[in-house]
Amino acid sequence: MNTTVAPLTPDQRDRILAAVDAQFDRQIQFTQELIRHPSLRGKEASAQDLLYGAISGRGLEMDRWELDPQELATHPGAGKVEISYTGVDNVVGTYRPRSELGRSLILNGHIDVVPEGPGSQWQRSPWDAAIVDGWLYGRGSGDMKAGLAANLFAFDALIAAGLAPLGRIHFESVVEEECTGNGSLSALMRGYTADAVLIPEPEEDMLVRANVGTIWFRVRVAGHPSHPREMSSGFNAIDAAYFVVGRLRELEERWNADKGRYRYFEDLEHPINLNVGKIRGGDWNSSVPAWCELDLRIAFYPGITADEAWSEITAALAAIEHDGSGHPISAEATATGFYAEGYVLEADSDAERVLAQGHSDAFGGAELQSFTTPGYLDGRVFVQYGDIPALVYGPISKDIHGFDERVDIESVRRITKSIALFVARWCGVEESTGRH
Repeated sequence: MNTTVAPLTPDQRDRILAAVDAQFDRQIQFTQELIRHPSLRGKEASAQDLLYGAISGRGLEMDRWELDPQELATHPGAGKVEISYTGVDNVVGTYRPRSELGRSLILNGHIDVVPEGPGSQWQRSPWDAAIVDGWLYGRGSGDMKAGLAANLFAFDALIAAGLAPLGRIHFESVVEEECTGNGSLSALMRGYTADAVLIPEPEEDMLVRANVGTIWFRVRVAGHPSHPREMSSGFNAIDAAYFVVGRLRELEERWNADKGRYRYFEDLEHPINLNVGKIRGGDWNSSVPAWCELDLRIAFYPGITADEAWSEITAALAAIEHDGSGHPISAEATATGFYAEGYVLEADSDAERVLAQGHSDAFGGAELQSFTTPGYLDGRVFVQYGDIPALVYGPISKDIHGFDERVDIESVRRITKSIALFVARWCGVEESTGRH
């Protein structure tokens, strides 16, 4: 930070913490409103409208643009696009200080949520945003609309405390985090950079130290149709698909056996996970299926490129010549979404030290803990392609991507306090001329 920026005083710290508490009911109400917009992939517009209005209402400089798949395809970090990006927008609001004396910051979060699944298996509607026993329920409550709101209300707390940040701040609400990472990448390509980025994903009140790379891909298995009365003359592509998955499981286990070679992954029980997300095949109940398609997700370690992982996947499929009964198998793979490499956040950066101080203040003196996750995070975009330290740190949640997703409300309060203090110390603050 510029040496002309004074450190945060105890009085300023206490005013910020009190300001978070004073507006917290309003913060939760806004988060509930955000949850009630089902911002599924390709249908994020109404939730982005809400955020655009909320951010612009705070007097920030606004930018909204539609993602361009052709432009993204020129970048090595882009995910593969299989949908139309018409109406698929990012929203960014920028705060510019009177004099930019402090360090700059990106407060990033994703607006897109995963499908809710059968609504009958939820205790209540996934879009009701109900509060029960200290938990806020709903699809996207933890992943990550509580975090998006926390970014905004942390900034509000500084203003309410009579303080003006001295660094430039970009508030990013991005799409495509759940499938390609192209939203954050598009923002970076548009020129939004800073000295640090904070992403309040649901991370159990901890900081992510490392996370895996991720590839989405589709495997098409060919069969030979026949009538069931003469089934032995045909070849069932759906049966063959099970055999193909078994071979991919062997690749998964080989990669897991290598975990000792990768820093921060040595002690994870099963860091590399292959998920069969969707399956479809065949044309008729009384015809032996001629085709089957599997949509899959697999992880790989930081330090391995997506191209290297993809080469191993395709080689494993090419090596399958016959199933267990001697039938020839043809299995072709196509990348369909994430094509993203993992990253490690190097320890003890200035940004981490500043966050740790805010965490201690907000959590009653507790030390900031870090952990390794076998999931995808947009932090990789900033670390790999922007050389920006990415602090992925957020509240306690349960059942994200599952039924009855929920986020712990008091954890959200504490995380909001941490973020507010991080912004104040990272960017620096001055007393607002409007303070009485």
